[in-house]
Amino acid sequence: MSRLMDRRQRRSRRRLRGVLIGAASLVVVALVVGGALVVTGVLHPAGGVLAAPTALPAPSFTSTPSPSSSPAPAPVASATVSPAPSPSPSPSPSPSPEPAAPPAPPAFDRSANSVDDPLSPWVVVNKLRPIQNGADYGPPDLVDLPGDIPNPNGYQLRADAASALVDMFHAAQAETGIQLVAQSGYRSYSVQVRAYDYYVNSLGVEGADLTSARPGFSEHQTGMAMDILDTVSGCSTDGRCFANTPAYTWLQQNAYRFGYVLRYPDGGTPVTGYEFEPWHWRWVGVPLATELHTTGIPTLEEYFGLPAAPGYAG
Repeated sequence: MSRLMDRRQRRSRRRLRGVLIGAASLVVVALVVGGALVVTGVLHPAGGVLAAPTALPAPSFTSTPSPSSSPAPAPVASATVSPAPSPSPSPSPSPSPEPAAPPAPPAFDRSANSVDDPLSPWVVVNKLRPIQNGADYGPPDLVDLPGDIPNPNGYQLRADAASALVDMFHAAQAETGIQLVAQSGYRSYSVQVRAYDYYVNSLGVEGADLTSARPGFSEHQTGMAMDILDTVSGCSTDGRCFANTPAYTWLQQNAYRFGYVLRYPDGGTPVTGYEFEPWHWRWVGVPLATELHTTGIPTLEEYFGLPAAPGYAG
């Protein structure tokens, strides 16, 4: 009897163990299934079931270390290599500014000296412009020329004109070997009377008026005009002979440097009233002589805008 009871108790214990094992297995399965549902998003952790499962993100094949699962690698010491300094670009040369054009020279002042006063170096004397008080006028500063200047008739000039003439004669000799001659300078009113009468007697009034000034109308009376020849050509103060000499060529090219201008140029008779006189040179000062040379204006009348004087008024 007791054995029967033992067997029954053992069977009961085995059944109970089986039930407990089965229940435990069910619990384990339930937990596994529930966890999978939570992971896939089908089951909300709070117990609610989502309306529809969401698509799982595409798997990533790049291993991303978890900050909580693996320690950060220890820093590796490495030598710091400084980059080579790049060469500083040399500044491009800035273009040089264009040089400023030099200022234009001031216009020549044509009113700087009188063209009427016989003492002025710019006085214009012609057949329409007689010397003021000509019968009595004589320059106050006449001087003799030095002994080394050929002056066969002993003519004088005003001081400034004489000094410039001496320099010009010396320059001509130094530069070309030509010896110029002071043939005829200052003539007083009375001397001009005799000169004009000579030509009237030789050529008549009309002929004399083309080559000699009437008394009171002569530039020679100003003391600033000189008839110039040379020692070798044999030319005189007549005709065109002197125009064909090296001495005349040099004077044409250089007289302005000393303040002298050719007063009666070739072709100027309608303006000046006189035939071409290659020997007759008039001192006007370097500024005006240079101005006339530069501009190429051939006569004082044209430069100062004065009426042409081809003949006397009466």
